[in-house]
Amino acid sequence: MEKQVHLAAQYLAAAGINFLDKKADDSHTNVGFNVEKGYLETWLLNNKGYQLAFDYDAFSLRWLTNDANEQILSLDGKTHQEIVKWINSVTVVLGKKAPFRYRFHYDLPYDKITDDFMFQKPSREELKSLLALRIIAQNALEHIVKEFQLDTEIRIWPHHFDTGGYAVLDATKNLSVGFGMAVPDTLVDDFYLYTSGYNSNGGIATTSFEKLTSGAWKNEGFKGAVAPMQDMDETKAIAFFQETISIFKAL
Repeated sequence: MEKQVHLAAQYLAAAGINFLDKKADDSHTNVGFNVEKGYLETWLLNNKGYQLAFDYDAFSLRWLTNDANEQILSLDGKTHQEIVKWINSVTVVLGKKAPFRYRFHYDLPYDKITDDFMFQKPSREELKSLLALRIIAQNALEHIVKEFQLDTEIRIWPHHFDTGGYAVLDATKNLSVGFGMAVPDTLVDDFYLYTSGYNSNGGIATTSFEKLTSGAWKNEGFKGAVAPMQDMDETKAIAFFQETISIFKAL
């Protein structure tokens, strides 16, 4: 079920690639999450506040504007070709002469999408579940950013589709931390929270760290802490990040 949403989010990433100035850290491709609306949203695409968004609940793309010209496209039963045509039609207001192109500098863990690929809307329960996970992660991460006074934004990166942030903990020690929520992969077969520390030597080994209250330390390949999202709520998520980030901060 996550595949359909992950693929839908790529249209937002492509909009960033097509219509925004390129950033060295690739941040022009990432998207924000609007907790109140349940939308994934691009950065502002022009000075009038226009954005392309994905609506979890309606399983649709939305062209957000500051006037009455908002356009909506339900993805259920739509082909890739139809979606690209729609995006091209509504992006005319950006004043861009070059057409919207669906192409990337990274590979997704799926077969390449073709013109006749057709989206199928996941069940209401599946979409509700996916949305709930993003809300827990976003709220917990924003809380942590404020509590630790971290200089980072919480964004969703379209390649791995994780919600996360990255911040320097101590510049003199070249100590930083990455933290967020990842989708199921070879490390954990579930949505999961993660925290990883870095210094001048790269990822910080966790073999000497004490056992966590929630979650577990990993040290093979990925060096850091993970905690599956099953039975996770916002309070538990905040506690996980508080404990793990504090451990790296104390190094």
